[in-house]
Amino acid sequence: MPAPTGRTGRLHRYRFRSVWLLPAPPAVVYAVLERGEAYPCWWPQVREVTPLDDRSGAARFRSVLPYELAVVATETRRDPGAGVLETALRGDLEGWARWTVRPGAGGTRAVFEQDVELCKPALRRWALPARPLFRLNHALMMRAGRRGLAAWLARG
Repeated sequence: MPAPTGRTGRLHRYRFRSVWLLPAPPAVVYAVLERGEAYPCWWPQVREVTPLDDRSGAARFRSVLPYELAVVATETRRDPGAGVLETALRGDLEGWARWTVRPGAGGTRAVFEQDVELCKPALRRWALPARPLFRLNHALMMRAGRRGLAAWLARG
């Protein structure tokens, strides 16, 4: 998927990659990940997901730092055979996010990749001095998401 378009580039752009090892079959993990409206049930930082139609939804996120991000996520690829879920994002973040789900040691290896540009004006002003905090905030959110999903899967 192409890089975000529009604004100023590097200063406001973030690329993330997280690998989650989960003790469940890939098909089960994929089935949970493709239900975006259920993310708030297992991922505490995903505050709300509201379906808008069969391919998109509005979502609100907040991790440790005192700011919230709101986006509209639109499905661009859903391929259970390849284990890929991909969305385009617009709103406080512009860009894309992708899950790739594959068999892994003892279960599933789920890789989350994201390439976004920060569009929220208040946060753009803090882009340079707060960049390490923004990255830490994202890492903490991802860690909590992995733990939440693992607990959700364990409950069946």
